[in-house]
Amino acid sequence: MSSALSNRAAVKADSRPLWRWRPGAAVALVPAAAVLLAFWILPLAHLVLLGGESRGGAGSGYWQVLSSGQYLSSLAQTSVLAATVTLAALLVGSISGVFLARQRFFGRSALVALLTFPLAFPGVVVGFLVILLAGRQGVFAALGLGLVGERWVFAYSLAGLFLGYLYFSIPRVILTVMAASESLDASLEEAARSLGASHWRVTWDVIVPGLMPALVSCGAICFATSMGAFGTAFTLGTQLNVTPVAIYNVFTNYANFSVAAALSVLLGALTWAVLLVVRKWVRNAGGLL
Repeated sequence: MSSALSNRAAVKADSRPLWRWRPGAAVALVPAAAVLLAFWILPLAHLVLLGGESRGGAGSGYWQVLSSGQYLSSLAQTSVLAATVTLAALLVGSISGVFLARQRFFGRSALVALLTFPLAFPGVVVGFLVILLAGRQGVFAALGLGLVGERWVFAYSLAGLFLGYLYFSIPRVILTVMAASESLDASLEEAARSLGASHWRVTWDVIVPGLMPALVSCGAICFATSMGAFGTAFTLGTQLNVTPVAIYNVFTNYANFSVAAALSVLLGALTWAVLLVVRKWVRNAGGLL
């Protein structure tokens, strides 16, 4: 009888919430709530409403965007570019991150610092570096002029923008993969090798599944960053058909606030939807995002 009562008490204790709401502690949330309301919720609500306004009988900003092939092409091109950058960054960064996490050699710390140094650069500086590499007076232009008598220039195209986005996406992947690699259970790899698995089999069946939640989380961050990056695209040229540049052109050159707001909302909604799907997938897989 006493054992049954003790078991019931234990079950009741386990069913209690781990935290208790304290009204007095809610005061600590007031500054954060005020900042959130003033600098996020109210401007976002205004942006959403502004996109629904009509200008000159052309329909709302949302209708002008959704009925325009140019704006839809910009959204599609931005999404494809961001996805391509994300996949390339994951491929390069994951290999480098696993290697740096598991190998110890002279100059490793300096190499890690050098590889992650691009995180300190703003987008304008990254764009300038791309111009120095692949611009009209860049390294590739001089190389092409010396080899075939023609300058190789691609800094002001989507290829140059891809290179710039990749430049500041790889360091994020390297840091994330390094941290995730150090938490992997080495005994699983040893067990796989003892069963006769090859190096590539261990990598594909043990290491990759263990890193998958971290890779997906980091990939989502790289995708979101590439979708909204403006400084690099603006430095490389305002003729690039990507959504952040399109928002800038519509806002500054034509003062069409309704279309600019609609483009901003649609860009944010698209990015948010991707992040939401990835967040649910990672949570189901046992990761964090």
